[in-house]
Amino acid sequence: MNKLKVWGLLLLGAVILSACQKPVKIACVGDSITEGVGTQVWNKSSYPVILDSLMGPDYVVMNCGRSAATMLKNSDMPYWKCNELDDVFIYQPDVIVIKLGTNDSKDHNWNAAAYEQDYQALIDTFQSIPTHPKIYMCLPAPAFEKRWNINDTTIREQVIPIIERLASVNSLPVIDVYTGLQGQAGHFPDGIHPDEAGAKKLAEVIAEGLQVQ
Repeated sequence: MNKLKVWGLLLLGAVILSACQKPVKIACVGDSITEGVGTQVWNKSSYPVILDSLMGPDYVVMNCGRSAATMLKNSDMPYWKCNELDDVFIYQPDVIVIKLGTNDSKDHNWNAAAYEQDYQALIDTFQSIPTHPKIYMCLPAPAFEKRWNINDTTIREQVIPIIERLASVNSLPVIDVYTGLQGQAGHFPDGIHPDEAGAKKLAEVIAEGLQVQ
C-alpha cells in the first residue's frame, strides 16, 4: 500500500472519529437573568449564548431560562410548571447548570424549608434523566437594588446557605456567582439584570466553574 493510500485512510479515520465524538450538551436552567432580560438582544447576548462561545466547539449550550421563574413550587412562577423544564428532558443534556433563587427571595414567595425541599426534588428529577447529567449548583447573583421585591439579604443569608448545604449532601459542585459578580453593579442597570458586559462576566464565572470542577 503506497503512502498516499495510507494517509488517505488515516484522514478518513480521523474524520469518522471526529463525527462520532458528539459535543457535550449543557442546559442552563434559570430565570430572567439566564433568559437574557437586560441585554439588548436576548438570543445573542444572554449568558448561555456567551457561555457556548467560551466553552468552544466541544460543547453546545441550550438556554432553558424562564423569566420570573422560581425553585419554589408554591410561588408566583414555579419552574416546575414552565415549558423550559420539559425542554431540559427533551434536550437530554450531559451537564445541567441550575441558577434559581433570585425570585424565590421575594417576601411573598420565600419559605426556607420549602425552598430546600423543592431544590432537592429538582436535583432528584434531573438525576432521573437517562444521560445522568452532571449537575452544577449556582449561587444566585447579587441583587444590587431591591426591585420587584427581590431581597439580597434573603439571598445572602438564607438562599445561599441552603444551596451550599444541599451541594454538600448531594456531593455536587457549586459555582459561586454571588462572589464572582461583586463589584459589577455598574453592569446591572436595574440592579437585578445584567447588561451585555454583565452577562459576559456571568458567563466567564460559570465557564471557569465548569472547567475547574
